[in-house]
Amino acid sequence: MKQIIYLFSLVMLVFSACKSTDDLYIYEVNEVEVTQPGIDKNSPKTDLEFISLAYSDLFGKTISNDDLNRMVLSYNALGDKSIIADLLIRNMLNSPQADVPSAQEMRNDIEGFITDTFKKFYVREPGEYELWYFRSLIESDPDITPELIYYAFLTSDEYRFY
Repeated sequence: MKQIIYLFSLVMLVFSACKSTDDLYIYEVNEVEVTQPGIDKNSPKTDLEFISLAYSDLFGKTISNDDLNRMVLSYNALGDKSIIADLLIRNMLNSPQADVPSAQEMRNDIEGFITDTFKKFYVREPGEYELWYFRSLIESDPDITPELIYYAFLTSDEYRFY
C-alpha cells in the first residue's frame, strides 16, 4: 500500500512539473516607494532645546532664563528623563496661559485641528493614515481633549528629534 501511495505521489509530481506554458501567468507590479512621515528626523534635541521648544510651542513666546534654568535643573535632577519630561509637559499644559484650543474648537474643525497640531509640533503635514486615525479617535471618544492630543505629541519620540 505504501508503494502505491509513493508511486501515485511521484506521478502527480511529474505531471504537475510538466504543465503547459498556457497555464503559466506572470504578473508585474509597479514599484512603489513607501516612506514614513518624519523618518528623516535624525538629530536629537538637547535637553535645553526640548524644554525651550516645548515652552515656545505651548505659550507662543520664548522661555525666560530663570524658568529655563529651573526646569533644566529639575530635568537633570532625576536619572529617568522620561518621568520629569512627563511632569514638565503636564505642568505646562495645565497652565492657563498655554495656547491650547478648546474642545469645542477642536470638534468644530477636527481635520484643521489635526493639521495645525502636526505643523505646530512636528513641522510637517500629517499623512492620510494619521489624519484618519486622529479624526476617528476624536470622533469616537468624547473624552478626548486637545490637552490629551497635545500631550501625546509633546511626549512622542518624533518630537524629540529635528
